[in-house]
Amino acid sequence: MNQVKTYTVEEAKRTLENYCVYQERCHKEVREKLIKMRMIPEAIDLVIVHLLEHDFLNETRFAKAFTSGKFRVKKWGRKRIEMELKKRDISTYNIKEAFKDISDSDYLNTFQELAQKKADTITETNVWKKRKKLADYLLYRGWESHLIYEATNQLIK
Repeated sequence: MNQVKTYTVEEAKRTLENYCVYQERCHKEVREKLIKMRMIPEAIDLVIVHLLEHDFLNETRFAKAFTSGKFRVKKWGRKRIEMELKKRDISTYNIKEAFKDISDSDYLNTFQELAQKKADTITETNVWKKRKKLADYLLYRGWESHLIYEATNQLIK
């Protein structure tokens, strides 16, 4: 018969400390991990309180790390980042705090570079189809529609 590993509260604390040290985590990810470990609700609460008290778990820090990574590495816009953070039950306050770390000039420069790079790779000859492809690409990445509209009209003539 298949034996399922059971954890004491102390073992769960150590396991989740390592889980949180490896990479920033949000409360939702930690709760899901504890549920997968078959912990009872009371034990889950104990472990989460322990992680919060010892600063292994911090939603503001998670939001900032997530935002910074997705913006700098994946070149996501604010809309996509905000949507993904809301999916993880991050508060509006923490989302706003995380966005403060991205300067408007960085944001616009990244957008311009991304739009230019993508526009250069689209082989479509029909101007309208080419604009649509660029717009769809940028919308998917979560950039604001007014920026996309300006960029498609400016880059594709």
